[in-house]
Amino acid sequence: MSETQKVAIAQGKQRLDRALAQAFPDFSRSRLQKLIEQGNVQVNEDICTNKKQGIEAGDRLILSVPPLQPLSVEPEAIPLDILYEDEHLIIVNKPAGLVVHPAPGHESGTLVNALLAHCDHLAGIGGVERPGIVHRLDKDTTGAIVVAKNDFAHQHLQKQIQVKTAKREYLGLIYGVPKGVEGIIDRPIGRHRVDRKKMAVVAVEKGGRTAITHWQLEERLGNYSLLAFQLETGRTHQIRVHCAAMGHPIVGDPMYSSGQSLGVNLSGQVLHARKLTLTHPMTGEMISAIAPFPSDFTKLLAELRNRSR
Repeated sequence: MSETQKVAIAQGKQRLDRALAQAFPDFSRSRLQKLIEQGNVQVNEDICTNKKQGIEAGDRLILSVPPLQPLSVEPEAIPLDILYEDEHLIIVNKPAGLVVHPAPGHESGTLVNALLAHCDHLAGIGGVERPGIVHRLDKDTTGAIVVAKNDFAHQHLQKQIQVKTAKREYLGLIYGVPKGVEGIIDRPIGRHRVDRKKMAVVAVEKGGRTAITHWQLEERLGNYSLLAFQLETGRTHQIRVHCAAMGHPIVGDPMYSSGQSLGVNLSGQVLHARKLTLTHPMTGEMISAIAPFPSDFTKLLAELRNRSR
């Protein structure tokens, strides 16, 4: 049975989702937006499914929260490389090949399956199939990823990602040498027009969304370059698409590197979330987690350094 909550709006001239976020601070904005889309919100006794609906002072909002669906994901004893953990959150060094949460074709063997075995109280946090997940890394991207252990931490950490107070630093090896030692790639990203599994640079008027990547040259390795990246936005495959768009795809990227090869076996594209810095939701303490490179990436970099001497 749904739980119903009612509130009268005192402050007018705002969007429905923002009004709900202020009235019901225990819910994340994304959760409220989904409840709006699903027809669980009424404005003055009329169902409203438009999150941008204007709200005026005196309007009456009714929020119906359906009961949580039982979690169908099973715990699996998959080893975790834990960089930090307490009762509120856990930061893991994700290996290549590990999908973050269940999806068609990857119903098991995911980070969520591993976390459910490690933490027995994640069910229901942040959604049915992705409990505790705050942000994602691609299947073959390695490195630091944070997961919340309770609703308060989940909302707090998601907010940090949204307003960019949480910092995510990446290292990636690219083909070729970019012009200059640093730069900004500001090109919108959207779904590829033909291959729906891929993303691409797409004009905003054709459905692309703003995407901004900052890069800095860390090391030149012959005909390859090691770059540091910071994201101003968090679009799907953002670094990979932006590097390919500037003519220097990520080494080992099976989707965007156009068949280029190093002649060595890699566990995934050479893209690694090196450092994650965030504010602890409960204590306010700054936490910085540094994820060591995978061994095959370390060996590759050593080999390229030897070649370029």
